Amino acid sequence: AGICKQEMLQKKKNAVLVDGVILNGPIMDSKAGEKFVEEACKIIMEDIIQKADDVTEKVCEWQAPETLKQVLDLEMRDTGESHQKLLQLCRDVIKYSVKTSHPRFFNQLYAGIDYYSLVARFITEALNPSVYTYEVSPVFLLVEEEVIKKMIEFIGWEEGDGIFNPGGSVSNMYAMNLARYKFCPDIKKKGLSGLPRLVLFTSEECHYSMKKAASFLGIGTENVYFIKTDDRGKMIPEELEKQVQWARKEGSAPFLVCATAGTTVLGAFDPLDKIADICEKHGLWLHVDASWGGSALISRKHCRLLHGIHRADSVAWNPHKMLLAGIQCCALLVKDNSGLLKKCYSAKAAYLFQQDKFYDVSYDTGDKSIQCSRRPDAFKFWLMWKALGTSGLEERVNRALALARYLVEEIKKREGFQLLLEPEYANVCFWYIPPSLRKMEDGPEFWQKLHQIAPIIKERMMKKGSMMLGYQPHQGKVNFFRQVVISPHVSREDMDFLLDEIELLAKDL
Repeated sequence: AGICKQEMLQKKKNAVLVDGVILNGPIMDSKAGEKFVEEACKIIMEDIIQKADDVTEKVCEWQAPETLKQVLDLEMRDTGESHQKLLQLCRDVIKYSVKTSHPRFFNQLYAGIDYYSLVARFITEALNPSVYTYEVSPVFLLVEEEVIKKMIEFIGWEEGDGIFNPGGSVSNMYAMNLARYKFCPDIKKKGLSGLPRLVLFTSEECHYSMKKAASFLGIGTENVYFIKTDDRGKMIPEELEKQVQWARKEGSAPFLVCATAGTTVLGAFDPLDKIADICEKHGLWLHVDASWGGSALISRKHCRLLHGIHRADSVAWNPHKMLLAGIQCCALLVKDNSGLLKKCYSAKAAYLFQQDKFYDVSYDTGDKSIQCSRRPDAFKFWLMWKALGTSGLEERVNRALALARYLVEEIKKREGFQLLLEPEYANVCFWYIPPSLRKMEDGPEFWQKLHQIAPIIKERMMKKGSMMLGYQPHQGKVNFFRQVVISPHVSREDMDFLLDEIELLAKDL
């Protein structure tokens, strides 16, 4: 090793050696790196982007975990692999990953591919920015400001504030903490000691992140009061009123109501106007978790689903869901424009947020975030919005809901298919009753047998790779399918295929 270093020193004029390390020149082989990026991008183009709308491709190439571990050669070694081996690994990763851009991926509340958002992600990944100060991220801070301003406009507020976060769950946690800070500002300095028993209210159908946030923030899951919902999954305002009054009588301190606009399973929208009346009456912060349903605001036809949202104090909205902005793209929007976000979260780090900078430091927005490093997620939404215009985004929402309506009508026509309820959004929930159960009497045995059907069909479709469709039990109901329409690549033919494929996969059940 010593001889090799001497030879390298002789080759490098004026070479500097410190602690046995040659410091002259770069350590990376830029040309080889550029070549690898070029070849990897070709694979991405051929194996992902060009196949995104090809229904003849599999949604997934299913392998059991132990098999997949061997196929992928996951072990990291002392020496690096060749570029050819790495390129093959890239191909394998793509091959064995679920194709969420496939027209027949209906499993989650996100799907499809938007090309403009994808290019925006390529740009930000290559630039590798972090959004906290104007000096280090000038373009992306201005983009985020503009996007937040536009989203606030659709909510119906005259002014407001906001921040993009890593997920709707984090947005809900932000809102809960912000509401608590507004209720008792001393908590930032003094902590939880000496506080009354704080309680918050949300529906039985809320996202599980509300319990997680209450646990994380030290409020406690027992202090989350779950309000009864009607048979469509909507919060019952009269029940909320009763619970608020009961909490006050028992000496607790109510501070927050979280309504949901687009529940995860049923796609239900809480009656926001009536809930807002109760919040105003009792002086409670109203947060609306519109992570899933918020994109209906873009549609003049369907924005009525969120009637009254302008009365909320905060809103969580995820453009990466219905609008395809690409995971992750999630905003918390706040009606207060007095700097409440910054007051709540600011730590005034002197090494980052100096007040004597040469530019307007109001553009250094990082101090209103709980993160330091933060991705420029708003850029994906911005470039897509620039490309499609508001009318293009509106068309996506309208088409998705029209396809959901088409599927509902087809389900009604087919023997063996049974809707749980008429959907008002893109969630279509239904049972498939196979031939062997169709003449069986309605009773415990029937429902017990039906409970086993969806998991079997799901296993068969996954192993075949023909499509992906979620199922779950819910609120006392046995396993049923939840089909979600999002992607612009989805067509009427895909809706027909879905029903045909379920019948085919279950013909012997």
